Amino acid sequence: MSELFPVTDRTRVVREAHRAVYDREAIYKILDEAFVCHVGFTVDGQPFVIPTLFARIGDYLYLHGSAASRMLRGLSAGWPVCVTVTLIDGMVLARSVFNQSMNYRSVAALGRATLIENAEERLRALQAFTNKLIPGRWDDARQPNEKELKATSVLKLPLTEVSAKVRTGGVEDDAEDYGFPVWAGIIPLRLVADEPLRDDRCDPAIPIPTYAANFRGTR
Repeated sequence: MSELFPVTDRTRVVREAHRAVYDREAIYKILDEAFVCHVGFTVDGQPFVIPTLFARIGDYLYLHGSAASRMLRGLSAGWPVCVTVTLIDGMVLARSVFNQSMNYRSVAALGRATLIENAEERLRALQAFTNKLIPGRWDDARQPNEKELKATSVLKLPLTEVSAKVRTGGVEDDAEDYGFPVWAGIIPLRLVADEPLRDDRCDPAIPIPTYAANFRGTR
């Protein structure tokens, strides 16, 4: 059985508590499938929520961006942060608009991030970012040079205060609505890639790599 995250006052799911997930393995699967997270923080009383790429290595979430980024500079200085991800799996069409819903998987992680100074860990994180988007791309593409590394900040957030909320299943209508003459059911959703498009300046003799061609499957 997978380890559970400790439930805290800040991570306890209150609304629709039966949809709460605290299982570490299940939460990590959601994080690993998602491409984009939203980073929430407050500056002088004003909340901000910024979408950004991320990667997970073990029990840490890694964020990266320009060294001049206000968000990354603030987080490295100790701002508290909330990182969330959401995956949408389907639209649930009920007979009443009140009961219409969606199937989803979402995660919220709270804590404080720290700036990574160690060069080896920074490169490992950047490799994780690259290969999360396109597995195998790190070994093919040019890797960052010293100038690019100096211009990039990499932070890590320990995954210690985390919970998920998941909605699965079918339509949940009120008993009196089941006879209402309207279609009800689920519209499944999934992320699917189209055919790779070659850059105009890419040598036509270079074949499309397997990881790009195979990316046309679902993710």
